[in-house]
Amino acid sequence: MTASSPRANDLPDYAPVPEAAFGPALNEQGYFVGRVERNLFWVTDGTYQSAFLATVDGVVLFDAPPTIGHNLRRAVDEVAATEGIGNTVTHLVYSHHHADHAGAANLFGDDIVRIGHVESRRLLLRDNDATRPAPEVTFEDSYTLEVGGERVELAYHGPNHSPDNIYIHFPDHDTLMLIDVVNSGWVPIYNLNLSEDVPGYIGAPDRAMDYPWSHFIGGHLGRLGTRDDLVLHQQYIADIVDSSYAALASIDPTPYFIKYGANVWAGVGGYLDAVTAEAAAPVIAKYTGVLGAADVPAFTTSTTFSILQSIRLDLGTGSQVHP
Repeated sequence: MTASSPRANDLPDYAPVPEAAFGPALNEQGYFVGRVERNLFWVTDGTYQSAFLATVDGVVLFDAPPTIGHNLRRAVDEVAATEGIGNTVTHLVYSHHHADHAGAANLFGDDIVRIGHVESRRLLLRDNDATRPAPEVTFEDSYTLEVGGERVELAYHGPNHSPDNIYIHFPDHDTLMLIDVVNSGWVPIYNLNLSEDVPGYIGAPDRAMDYPWSHFIGGHLGRLGTRDDLVLHQQYIADIVDSSYAALASIDPTPYFIKYGANVWAGVGGYLDAVTAEAAAPVIAKYTGVLGAADVPAFTTSTTFSILQSIRLDLGTGSQVHP
């Protein structure tokens, strides 16, 4: 046991995860595959999610998370055997370029059609990762994918979690897939799910709700989402926004800069830490037992910090003007 390896008894305890946050049990190989509607299926390992559309002309895969990895092939084979259809993956759609959702894309060979946003192609060419071949078919605003008599609408509405994250709508399957924005039943992890554009991230669920759908594939955790899950997520984020405005208005930065004098970064750090803690505390208290991991301080606190900085830097609120 090294000094840097804490004992289990030294680690913090957290509130039980709400039952509503859990999904179906995994099989002995560590995955679950289930029907969303008709020939649209989803796959999870309890942490990541993928989906596929089984058509008469081949299987269309949506994202290939490496944590699911070869279990994607097993899930497709399982459904093909049960449904009495072919198991050849002919198309792969990238929701965005991040490796945690696309890092198993190379498992399906070179003979498939890869589709993604133009920015996904640019970023994947930049990253030069053999596990994520760049899409050959790209679009800027929207693209209708038609395979085997089935239709999927792909759309780009600006940056949110990433510069290239798209909306994947299955109009004939009553389903929307939007990755890394809403974790159904859970809070976002660090910094709004490690999102790069805070205003875009905050606005993305509103855009998602404009679509007609009943089933939501969010890319993470162990169950499908519902419209109620997006509403709850929106309330959580709105509470952070409101609490952040209140904390910015109530906490005076002056004592921190007086205390630390020439060490101005210490003054900045003390002030921003105080504002963040003040804003996060009531949100943590409100959603503990409602959303999974709401009481893991780093998650809500870091998300609050990101929103605070967006309020200050993107929206211009809370910046002190020298008299």
